[in-house]
Order: sequence, then structure tokens, then C-alpha cells
Amino acid sequence: MANKLVKYVFLLLVVSNIAVAEDEKIPDWNTGTLSGDWGGIRSSLHKRGISLELSHKSDVMTNVSGGIKQGTAWMGYTDAKVEIDMETLFGWNATTAYIFYHSELGSKFDRDYVGSFLSVNNIEVGTNTAQFLHAWMKKHFFDNSLSVLAGLYAVDSEFYVTDASAVFTQTPYGMANDLGQSGPPIYPVGALAVRAKYVSPKQHFYLQGALADGIPGDPNDPRGTHIKLGDGTFSIVELGYTPQADKQPSTSEQQDDRVESTFLKKISVGFWKYSTPADDQDSTKLDATGNPIRHPNQGAYFLVERTLLAEEEDPSQGLTGFVRFGMASQEVYQTDWTSSAGLNYRGLIAERDDDITAVGVTVSHASDTYQRVNASLGSETSVEATYRAQVNKWLALQPTLQHVLHPNMDPSAQDAWVFGVRIETIL
Repeated sequence: MANKLVKYVFLLLVVSNIAVAEDEKIPDWNTGTLSGDWGGIRSSLHKRGISLELSHKSDVMTNVSGGIKQGTAWMGYTDAKVEIDMETLFGWNATTAYIFYHSELGSKFDRDYVGSFLSVNNIEVGTNTAQFLHAWMKKHFFDNSLSVLAGLYAVDSEFYVTDASAVFTQTPYGMANDLGQSGPPIYPVGALAVRAKYVSPKQHFYLQGALADGIPGDPNDPRGTHIKLGDGTFSIVELGYTPQADKQPSTSEQQDDRVESTFLKKISVGFWKYSTPADDQDSTKLDATGNPIRHPNQGAYFLVERTLLAEEEDPSQGLTGFVRFGMASQEVYQTDWTSSAGLNYRGLIAERDDDITAVGVTVSHASDTYQRVNASLGSETSVEATYRAQVNKWLALQPTLQHVLHPNMDPSAQDAWVFGVRIETIL
């Protein structure tokens, strides 16, 4: 038995070494990260199919006027991502494992200083803690046309996504608030889920869907990672057209890869629904038995992203625009629709090819029920202008200026002006 085990291990190492030899070149950790290659440890792990990424964000935000009160606060966010090529490591064909762990520290700036419906800072969480956001395995089939993922998962990693909006520090440019207000499995809390995605052979069309636990984590114990089933289900489906098979580098990855990208980049529609109905916002509406009236808990969204101008010398630089629109059940939620639009220019300033200049605006419309019950205003509008300066491959500095009109649709709240600076480091 021992001899068989030795032979198996030897064969596994041989196969692993062959896979490594054919692998793409190893990243330059010494120039691409603050902490370097750790004496060759990162390179060694990468050769065996294990990729480890660490990053940190520090935000200093100041409410200059309006909102709840004036003042300055700091918030910090750190994450660790591990991606494992199971084919390289164990010989499991077309299989990937992924783990995402994050933690937050600091103040609650929007809650204590601004009081807006959408948060002016996308790393602010209700309770500072450390927890897993993702822990799943994914298998590809049919020449990578079909993939199936199962495990702890957050839907905002693949659904309702526009690359050009990822640079902003406000929340609605990641997962929009029309869906985010319902409490789905999104940052900072994932849920057990199954996700399937089909991509057409030429990678122009895709169809993806996910079925997840209806209430991620444990609302009564927000610290740490919890899996608590029996709360119904959350489902989401998205159909999209992406004529560009490749995409620009993510603003959060801080890498120097360049790809050609012009004209229409993405157009998608999506629909989401909870299996459990939700109570009407108006607590005076009761059924014949004296219980709150319940309504379907669902919504839909549309998004489009397009390159408006591409520089001739480097098509990855230029101007990209996006529009996002989503709806939610008006009897159930504070806002029944939200809409965002924005512009993102990569390399606007000469010799600053990796810097990003962006401006975005979001309108959150108060549902008729919410306006009637709370005597609120009809909407909240938030504007953000930001400039992300790539200092080097592992350090970025990003000032942001924001204006929030009618925070939280509250007629007594004054419009807020917010200034902040984000420092992002790849560790």
C-alpha cells in the first residue's frame, strides 16, 4: 500500500511539473507587490497552481457640509484571495477553487456623518468583522463554454457588473441599490449558492444564473462567517451580449496588461426574485387574519457599457460610458428604481497611461408607498467625481469629491458635500 502511495505521489509531481513548464510566465511579485516574492515562496506556489493576492484600502473621508454633521473619519479594508488551479495541482481537469477572505476596521462615516440612502463609501459595513466572502469550486465543460460553480458565493462578483463603474468609491456602481437594499448575497456577506454560466463559442453572448440561500450569514450574529439555511432562496438570471471577448484590466487589480477594446463592450438584462414574499412597507395594511399584507419580492435591471473614444496608439486608453437601471417591488422597498450613468477615461493626462478620471451620477427614486408612509421626498441624487492615480504597480492614490442631494429622501436633511482620499496597496 505504501509503495502504491509513493508511486502515486511521484506521478502527481511529474504531471504537475509538466503543467508548470507549459504555464504562462510567472508574475513579477517584486515589482507588482509591496511585500515582494517572499523569498521565492509566491513563485513556487504559482508554479503549482496556487495564486495568492493580498490588498489593503485606507479611506479618509470628510463631510464638509450638510448631512448629519461635519467631520472626518477613517475606514480600512484588507482582503486575501487564493485561487487554485486544481488541474495543475491535482490533475482535476478544468477545475478551479477560490477563497476570498476580508476584514474591515474604522468608523461608520456615512451612517454617522452623511446619512444618505446609498453609502458614499463602498468599504463601510454595518459591523466591523473578518469573514469569508467566497469559498467555492468551479468546473468547466464543453471547451469552457459551460461552467458550474458551487460553494460560498457573492452574486455581485459576476451579476450587475460594469467594468467602467468599478473605480468609484460610492456603493451603487458595484451592486446597485435597487437590488442591494433587499439584502442579497453581496459584499460583505456571501451565501451558499450554485451558479451556472454558458458562454457562446465566439464569446459574444452569455447566460448565467444563480440560486442562493435567501438570507446570507446570520443577521443576529454579524461577526464572522455563518451558514444558516431555512430562509428560502434568492435566484438571479442575467442574459448579456459582449462583443469584445477580452476586457480592460480591472481597476482593482493594478496590472499592466493591455487589450484592444472599442465600441460596444456589454449590454445585459437581469431578473431576480426571492422565494419568500415580503411584508408591505405600510404596517397598517393587514389581511383578513390581521397579518401584514405580503408581496412578491423581485426586481429587474438593465445595463450597457460602451467605448466612446479609443486612442489610436493604445486602444485600451480612452473614454468609456455606462448606463445602469434597475427596479424593485414598490410595495416592499424604499426605492422602486435607481439609475446610474457615468464616464471613465483611462490615460487622459499625457504620460499617465494608467490613471483613471471618472464622473458618475445616481438617482434613487423613493417608491410611492415609502413617500406616503414616511412623508419623504421623491428621490436622492448622488454625484461623484474621482481621479485614480497609479503611483506604481502596487500603489494607487484616489481623491474623490461627492455631492448628495436630499440625503435619504429626508426633507429635513441638508445636501451634503463630501471629500475623501483612498490609498490602495497590493501587498
